[in-house]
Amino acid sequence: MSNTMSGPVHLGLPPEWPQPVRGCRVCAALAKQRAEAAGAGDQSKVSDCNVEISRHMEPHPRRRR
Repeated sequence: MSNTMSGPVHLGLPPEWPQPVRGCRVCAALAKQRAEAAGAGDQSKVSDCNVEISRHMEPHPRRRR
């Protein structure tokens, strides 16, 4: 049995937050919740909102003018 420690763990920078789609009310609401969670230090909620925004990006229909 060895009593030596393994090498250090090197973590990269966290990924950038996904950007909400302009004009989408769902994205805007999620971005607002994310900002409030970040202000309160709730990184778990921030992560949840980021996942929801990322997954919500696909179904944006084109807006009629």
